[in-house]
Amino acid sequence: MWITGKVDHTSQKEQIFTDLYNECKNIAPGARLSYMLRTRLERLQREDRREVVTRTRDGCAPLFVACKRGNVEVVEYLISTCSADVEQRGLYEVPDDRSIHNVTPLWCASVAGRLAVVKCLVQHGADVNSVSDTGSTPVRSACFMTHLDIVTYLVENGADISKPNYNGGTCLINSVQSVKLCEYLLMHRADVNAQDIQNKTALHYAIQEHRFETTRLLLEAGADPHLTSRYRDDALQTACIKGAFQIFEYLIEKVSYPPNRVADGYELLGTTFLDEHHDIQAALQYWRRAATIRAAAGVSKVVLPARSNYQNAIEFRTVEELEAVATDLNSLRTQSLLICERILGTAHKDMIFRLMYRGAAYADSLQYQNCIDLWLYALELRIRRDTLLFNETCFTAQALVRLYLDMIDKHSSGVMQDTVAFRDAYRTLRLLIDQLPSCMELLRLQPVHKRHQSNFDHMLKVVTHMLFVLLHIPHAEEQREEAVTMVKGVVRLDPRTCQGGHSLLHLAAMKTNVLNNHALLEDDHMTPFPSVAVVSFLLECGAPVNATNDKGSSPLFMASQDLLFKQEIVEVLLKAGGHVDQVTASGDRPSKNLRLNPKCHISILNYTSLKCLAARVIQKHRIPYAGEVPKHLEAFVKMH
Repeated sequence: MWITGKVDHTSQKEQIFTDLYNECKNIAPGARLSYMLRTRLERLQREDRREVVTRTRDGCAPLFVACKRGNVEVVEYLISTCSADVEQRGLYEVPDDRSIHNVTPLWCASVAGRLAVVKCLVQHGADVNSVSDTGSTPVRSACFMTHLDIVTYLVENGADISKPNYNGGTCLINSVQSVKLCEYLLMHRADVNAQDIQNKTALHYAIQEHRFETTRLLLEAGADPHLTSRYRDDALQTACIKGAFQIFEYLIEKVSYPPNRVADGYELLGTTFLDEHHDIQAALQYWRRAATIRAAAGVSKVVLPARSNYQNAIEFRTVEELEAVATDLNSLRTQSLLICERILGTAHKDMIFRLMYRGAAYADSLQYQNCIDLWLYALELRIRRDTLLFNETCFTAQALVRLYLDMIDKHSSGVMQDTVAFRDAYRTLRLLIDQLPSCMELLRLQPVHKRHQSNFDHMLKVVTHMLFVLLHIPHAEEQREEAVTMVKGVVRLDPRTCQGGHSLLHLAAMKTNVLNNHALLEDDHMTPFPSVAVVSFLLECGAPVNATNDKGSSPLFMASQDLLFKQEIVEVLLKAGGHVDQVTASGDRPSKNLRLNPKCHISILNYTSLKCLAARVIQKHRIPYAGEVPKHLEAFVKMH
């Protein structure tokens, strides 16, 4: 074989790129590229050099890596000598939350705090207002990292400090952790009252983070303390919810609030100290102060009526009424919930969170009924505010069902005498089922969010678990009839999972029908599926036994599979009319699964009719049957 002397330019450039990338990644700070590598690069035509340096590995070009590491000499060389693209994006992983963003080299250098690199890029024409995949500019992200020197340089070179990201977050909002940075931005006419998509201003964020000096600066700069967020939290209410007592005191000193509002503030502040800091004395101190303010101003407090979910408790109105419950921790915690609901309202996220948190505390101390009362109320509020498709609603429903299962498990094992009350289980299932039609309608609208689809599927699993709960708790015959009537309605609705198209009967026969692990309860909960009781109940309520999912599989086919097999369920489905030879989209049949399953002791012939055999022969030999057999038989033949 003759050696031609031709050079393989493709492999040569690939090797140069590999060496360049590795040097950029591992080079010491302040160092230059090796002489040998620079020589190899400079022997290439300028177009080839540019092509080499614009290649990427792990989502990053050599220039991007050099910018991140702060090697300004390398950055200068790649741009000047190799014509590297100063706007070529790369992937940047934020150290704090490990999130990955698609950003420009300037954004990367700004966040990494590489001022020399920032200057180099800007001098070579980098766009100071380019945005990341979340709409964040380099200057806004530098504000978040508190790089005042970089922010100053970028602003001097035309960076727009008023440009928010896609969530409406401004430079000022990102800078509340630094008084000096906020001062600089305000000097350059940053909008002190700019709001993000949650309607929060920089003042809200400063208070949330207990930044007293920043709060004072913003107020002196004209921040409006009366602007409210999406949950109608103004500055005072935010301070109370977050327990920022010093800021709260400053606000009531500097801003004119009516006595009733100040008293509400002290009461809400007390709930925060009780619920989040477990500081009973501080809570009592603030509540006494609130009662004293109202008494001095002659202002009465309108309290919520007594309700069972709060154990029929009434919120205190006077210091004397407060002292009457001051030594009872459970009563104080109930007072906290009453105060929160009155001041925040039922739609506020913190109100619902506190219901869930307090309910979990009841569950930990085995006061299950108190927990159920609060969590059921929380579920009602979630549904009223959102739909079943939202994460928080799904979270609440799953928490409640897992609690029911835990109670049934403990009751059956003799650990506790009481079990789930039928009225609670029925009410829970009613809440969920009533929302299914509207959710199914929403899922038909395009575009559909995958998270909504996933939550709907979880909710259908929750419904089947609730059926299990209903069937395993004491109930009278008329109560069972109520449940049958309710479930017949949902069977007629025929909800299907978005992933797989499974019916409720499919889910009841599947071992994979499990709830997600839940942070509020133990993970070793019972997994009741596949469930003979639920399958039988759904069939009693009219669930079609031969319904198919997206793969053409019937509940019988699912139950006949080796990993999911449970003979009692297969027998129930067969007795209800399940076809052992109903073919799936892939050509499989339940009869085949049952024959090959060593655990199966069912005689398939007992469930095979001449009609089924005839239909199989027609399909096997592709005999035309449409129009030749009665209409009601065409679907039967097609099934086989």
